[in-house]
Amino acid sequence: MTYLVDEFGLPSWLRSIERWLAVDFVQMLVWVIGAILIARFIRWVAGRYSQRAVAQFELSEDIVQSEDLKHRRALVDVVAWTLIAVVVIVVGLKILAVWVPTSSLVGLSAVLGAALGFGAQRVVQDVLAGFFIIAEHQYGYGDVVNLAVTGGLEAEGTVEDVTLRVTRLRNSDGELITVPNGQMIKATNLSKDWARAVVDVPVPLDADINVVNATLREVGQEFYEKPRWHRLLLDAPQPLGVTNLELDSATVRMVARTLPGQQFDIGRALRSEIIFALARHGVTVSKAVRNQTVAQTAADAAPDEARDGGDE
Repeated sequence: MTYLVDEFGLPSWLRSIERWLAVDFVQMLVWVIGAILIARFIRWVAGRYSQRAVAQFELSEDIVQSEDLKHRRALVDVVAWTLIAVVVIVVGLKILAVWVPTSSLVGLSAVLGAALGFGAQRVVQDVLAGFFIIAEHQYGYGDVVNLAVTGGLEAEGTVEDVTLRVTRLRNSDGELITVPNGQMIKATNLSKDWARAVVDVPVPLDADINVVNATLREVGQEFYEKPRWHRLLLDAPQPLGVTNLELDSATVRMVARTLPGQQFDIGRALRSEIIFALARHGVTVSKAVRNQTVAQTAADAAPDEARDGGDE
C-alpha cells in the first residue's frame, strides 16, 4: 500500500494529524481552559458573596437571618449555576463546530433535539419548579422546611443549597437529602417571617379549667419578661382554652409567636414552666400526662436538631 507524501517525505495522513493538532486541537483546548477559568471565577464570586453575607449576619445583632438575605443568597447561587450552564453550552457548541463538519451538524442537531425532547422532560420540569421556588420566595438558605415528595414521602431538615434543579436538606441525623424540585407536591416552611410554638397541656378532668387558664396566662407573661426568651418572642404566650376532651383528661392549648426557627426552643422551655406552675397551683399532672408531654418535647427536638446541624 502506498501513501502520498509531501515535499518533506511525510505521509499525507500524518500531515493531516499534525495540522489538526496544531490548529483544531489547540482551538478546542483554549475553549475548554477558558470555560474552566470562567466557571471557577463565577463560583468564586458567588462564594465570596455568601461568605460576606454570613459574616455580616454573624457580626450583627440579629438572631435569625432576614428573609431578604436568605432569598438573595439563593438567587446569587442560582444565577451562578445558570451562567456556568450557559458557558458550558456555548463551549460545547464551539467544540462541535470545530470537530464536526458543518454539513454534519444539521443531522447531529436533529438527533440531539429529539433526545433532549424525550429524555430531558424531567430536567425541564425540575428547572421550571426551581425557578418558581426562587421567584416566589418559598424558602431559602437556613430555612427549616418539610417537603412532601411524589410517592407519599416526606423530607424534613434545614436547607443547605437551592438550585434550579434540586434542593438539598440536612436532617436531624446529619444526612444530606437531595430532592428534585419537580418532584415536590407541597413545601411547608417552618421558619419564614415568624413561627408559632404550640403547646398542648393535658390536665385531669377534675381540675378547675379557670385556674388552669389563669396559671397559663401568668406563666406566659412571666416567660415573656425573662430576658433570655423575650428577644425570641413577638408577644406574650397566650392560652386558647380547651381544644380536646378525652376520657380522663382535657387538653388546653397555649400558643406563642416567635422569631423564625425558634419555636422549638420556646416550646420545650414553655412546657417545663407550665408543668411546675400547674404543680404550684395544685393541679395534679398524672403520669400519663407527663409521658405525653415528654413525647411531644422529643418530637419537637427533631426539627430543631436539623436546624442546628445545618447551621454548623
